[in-house]
Amino acid sequence: MKQQGVHPEGAESTSDASPRPDITGEVREEVHIDEVEGDEPLLPARVHRPSDLMRLLVGVLAVALLLGIAAFAHGTTSGLEQDINKGTGQAPDLLIKIAGLASSIAILLVPVAFAIERLIKRDGLRIADGVLAAVLAHGVTLATDLWVAKAAPGSIQEALTQPSPGDIHALTDPVHGYLAPVIAYMTAVGMSRRPRWRSVLWIVLLLDAFSMLVTGYTTPFSIILTVLIGWTVAYGTLYAVGSPNVRPTGRTLMAGLRHVGFRPVSAAREEGPDAAESDRGRRYFVTLEDGPPLDVTVVDREQQAQGFFYRAWRNLTLRGFATRSSLQSLRQALEQEALLAYAAIAAGANAPKLIATSELGPDAVMLVYEHTGGRTLDSLADDEITDDLLRNTWHQVQALQSRRIAHRRLAGDAILVDRSGTVILTDLRGGEIAAGDLLLRMDVAQLVTTLGLLVGAERAVASAVGVLGPDAVADCLPMLQPIALTRSTRATLRRLARERAQREREAVLEASQQAKQARLEAAGHDDASPVVLEKPDKKAVRAEARAEKRAIDDALEEAREEDLLTQIRHEVLLIRPQAPVEPARLERVRPRTLMSFIAGAIGAYFLLTQLTHIEFGPLIANAEWGWVAAAVLFSAVSYVAAAMSLLGFVPERVPFPRTVAAQVAGSFVKIVAPAAVGGVALNTRFLQRAGVRPGLAVASVGASQLFGLGCHILMLLSFGYLTGTEKTPSLSPSRTVIAGLLTVAVLVLVVTSVPFLRKFVVTRVRSLFAGVVPRMLDVLQRPQKLVTGIGGMLLLTACFVMCLDASIRAFGDESTSLSIASVAVVFLAGNALGSAAPTPGGVGAVEATLTVGLIAVGLPKEVAAPAVLLFRLLTLWLPVLPGWLAFNHLTRKGAL
Repeated sequence: MKQQGVHPEGAESTSDASPRPDITGEVREEVHIDEVEGDEPLLPARVHRPSDLMRLLVGVLAVALLLGIAAFAHGTTSGLEQDINKGTGQAPDLLIKIAGLASSIAILLVPVAFAIERLIKRDGLRIADGVLAAVLAHGVTLATDLWVAKAAPGSIQEALTQPSPGDIHALTDPVHGYLAPVIAYMTAVGMSRRPRWRSVLWIVLLLDAFSMLVTGYTTPFSIILTVLIGWTVAYGTLYAVGSPNVRPTGRTLMAGLRHVGFRPVSAAREEGPDAAESDRGRRYFVTLEDGPPLDVTVVDREQQAQGFFYRAWRNLTLRGFATRSSLQSLRQALEQEALLAYAAIAAGANAPKLIATSELGPDAVMLVYEHTGGRTLDSLADDEITDDLLRNTWHQVQALQSRRIAHRRLAGDAILVDRSGTVILTDLRGGEIAAGDLLLRMDVAQLVTTLGLLVGAERAVASAVGVLGPDAVADCLPMLQPIALTRSTRATLRRLARERAQREREAVLEASQQAKQARLEAAGHDDASPVVLEKPDKKAVRAEARAEKRAIDDALEEAREEDLLTQIRHEVLLIRPQAPVEPARLERVRPRTLMSFIAGAIGAYFLLTQLTHIEFGPLIANAEWGWVAAAVLFSAVSYVAAAMSLLGFVPERVPFPRTVAAQVAGSFVKIVAPAAVGGVALNTRFLQRAGVRPGLAVASVGASQLFGLGCHILMLLSFGYLTGTEKTPSLSPSRTVIAGLLTVAVLVLVVTSVPFLRKFVVTRVRSLFAGVVPRMLDVLQRPQKLVTGIGGMLLLTACFVMCLDASIRAFGDESTSLSIASVAVVFLAGNALGSAAPTPGGVGAVEATLTVGLIAVGLPKEVAAPAVLLFRLLTLWLPVLPGWLAFNHLTRKGAL
């Protein structure tokens, strides 16, 4: 099989007399046959590099920082401009004219010259990228100029512009319309990576900036903004369209081997197609004309970028030992792997012997090792993994640890076993020398987990204790947690956890069916015989339910299995009962803490935007504080009602005070998520933590939501009907209600008639209310629970309606009061829209709906606006702090 590269022909073999490029790009006559075997995938012509995205983000932040300095540091910008004008004003006129003329000519000729060079070398794709970036940069400059002239604050306009020397009534351009596109073009085509062109580029830019500053046609901030815009647009373009793939092909590899003195005959890829997605490099088996074969690893920029965002996240959230640098150059990667290879062999461990390194052009490197052979530990059969092999593996790790070398990736595919049974540690690229105790203990925890997945916890721990000793193994227990393990190991543990959960579910279903069959047999009939409906005996029904629950619990207890990490802990504790078992704190920032911080920031932002345009003086002076106190009381009682509406659909015993606290915590959660999503997720999580099985918890919350939806619709129709009959002697409903019903009917018909919409709605409803019907049947057998649930829903709606009515009365008088039915219709409509709106807590949609609705039913605008503000403060914003406290309290107690 022939290797396929980025070229259309894909073939990687040449004849004896064909001219071939070497690693420097020159053409030489070769007399060897290059044959690169292996089923390599066709490499993409373009790749999206994370480094381009990072540079784009840095550029955007730099532009924002520059504009912030210009807006708020007015004195600094003015002083800087005065100092520069004073210093450049003494420059000779002849020098200024020469610099201006030279820069004007060069800034146009340099890009054209570079384009001609690239076209001669058949690199037209880079020129196309540069032209696209230049066009986009020109558009951004025009938009920036328009924004500065029309809408920017005066301080920014003053920092970026000044009176034009030719016309004092006109201002200079904030961004240079020709300089930013040139910078974008030069950056996108890669001139900065070529030393000679880079020097010319910097000289041209400095000359142009000097001449523009001296002649008074720009400001220092305008120059900096121009450079940042061109630079940012260029990298944004490169990331969006992708950079040309410069991954070396097989012929480049063969030429590189000859460049360092080898005489290769053929090379074959050792990995499958998935290796292209790995950051470990491509590996080749190379045969030579004379001498033993070689193992060659090729690392290029694209493969090195694999896993960049994962490494960046690990470095951000974990402490300093997390991973290697996210932005590591090829030279650094080569030096690190070479250093680790030499250090491992010097420590006495069996590791591949590095015999040569070389660059394969500017975008790839290769590392040449002596051929080791063998199979990975993962690929061995169970009977091949003997106790001697396990001890040999631990001896290799012990050799590394004796010299303070951390491997960092002791997974099964990084351990080779040759034909003689010798263990060889590979993949040392991510290791670390002079490692601390924490990293060394993490290696022990990783390897004992890797071996436990293959041979079980007992043999894995026994082999570790036999080589390292019980104390060294016991010290690794605090590191025995998923976050300290490799990515592949965590994925395997998650898969095993899903399989255990599936076996537990199957055991529960089987126990339930057996209990049902036993109940039918006890009643004197089976599934095939007709069931005679008789009046059930309540005591007998309860006894059967308890018996079924005991059978399910026994089956669940019998089917429950411990995870591998727990088994390893138990095995170690049998040897060292006093060993520390509390997991070490490895996270620098926990995801939950980060989410809480983001949630607080979002809530504060929405709150400030709501309150900035409100004049509180007149509101406080004119408010009726008695009605304000009543509104506060109704808002507080609503949390008790919400707890009742939830527990009414949960047959299991759940503490009522803690349920009320969970509803208070929901006032914090709905600030960062739509109301229809955050509340469901929090209540489901709360019930699971309270001991309700996951499926039943979801069903209980779904039943509560379904009943709540039905009550909401019935109350909206009922109050709407009453509102339509308030001002007419007849009982005919209002036209608004009829129009609303017709609109709903039309929407239902449209959804049911369009297959795509029907499938979408059915899928969402089915996933939300899966298991709701059986749960409802359980609740219907307990009338007290059903009354509690429905009563809680009615009380919850009544509390909100009375809170809104009290808020209206706090700012109005008898002449502006509304009926309870009108207030209820407005609230129910606003609440429905708030649940459907994608904004957190329905912010914006609810306020607009309530205000417009109150005005539509006859309330003056001067009363409606402050009443809605007070209502939203009491029901949304003020409970955020108590909700945050309740959320953290329940989290610490393990209730969330």
